[in-house]
Amino acid sequence: MTRWGLIGASTIAKEWVIGAIRATGGEIASVMSTNAERGKAYAAEHGIAKSVTTLDEIVNDPEVDAVYISTTNELHREQALAAAKAGKHILCEKPLAMSLDDARAMVQAAKDAGVVMATNHHLRNAATHRAMQEAIAAGRIGKPLSARVFHAVYLPPHLQGWRLDRPEAGGGVILDITVHDADTLRFVLGEDPVEAIAFSQAGGMGKAGLEDAVMGVLRFKSGLIAQFHDGFTTKFAETGFEVHGTEGSLIGRNVMTQRAIGTVTLRDASGEQELPLDHSNLYETALTAFHAAVAGKGKPNATGEDGVWSLATGLAVAEAARTGRTVGIEPGF
Repeated sequence: MTRWGLIGASTIAKEWVIGAIRATGGEIASVMSTNAERGKAYAAEHGIAKSVTTLDEIVNDPEVDAVYISTTNELHREQALAAAKAGKHILCEKPLAMSLDDARAMVQAAKDAGVVMATNHHLRNAATHRAMQEAIAAGRIGKPLSARVFHAVYLPPHLQGWRLDRPEAGGGVILDITVHDADTLRFVLGEDPVEAIAFSQAGGMGKAGLEDAVMGVLRFKSGLIAQFHDGFTTKFAETGFEVHGTEGSLIGRNVMTQRAIGTVTLRDASGEQELPLDHSNLYETALTAFHAAVAGKGKPNATGEDGVWSLATGLAVAEAARTGRTVGIEPGF
């Protein structure tokens, strides 16, 4: 059994990850919050035996085997390096860090320490995206030529904090949502992006100069181009993910979500058919693979290197939106 320490008394842990850890055979030993009262209340609410206030306490706890880092993004590097040094396995929220140097340092520290490191990119665990990936790999749409991602949503009030007003913490829609698009595209297509061009928008939710919507295009190594639209301001849209090839198209609807829902339709010369899907909790799928990796069986579904790739893409999109130029995507390894 893997015993976990939560670095950050976060909403995502509360809503998704605590349940997924427990459902897949893990146990939560401790939670860290720099606010002692918040930490105690959080531990009591979720049946966690211990709450601590410092990083040293949680990473050096002999009853903790792995940590889940879900603090704001500027804190991830220090916390991951401390966990690796203490020999703890690491599941880290996206984006991994605020810079590629920091993200690569995190991955290298885990490698040097011989611990498992994963990025919590949940969307590649969805039955919808796995079905699309399998269909493409099987040649069912021929050669993929283009893709479209609709990931413009409405940021709910309980999450309208640092994401909208703290650029130093990695706020804004690009580092929050576009990184997910990048990871899902890489997973489904089985190839890496090389260039980005984008326009961002301040539609009234973002503060301190932060964008709350973005549209752009990624070019991939094969020449495939992928359009994306991400937003915090879009109350009534549905999400979607499409891939169009020489012999067919895959149409995913309601798929860019934390919930195990959505459909995928294959359209080709023979007509239209809905792909069979075995929906299951995305985070439980991720934690099952993580626990297996800790036991020496396989690797996480989204590795630290995958997190570096999505961050590199997000940073390139942000730079492209800022400068109006096409920006190359370079993960640096």
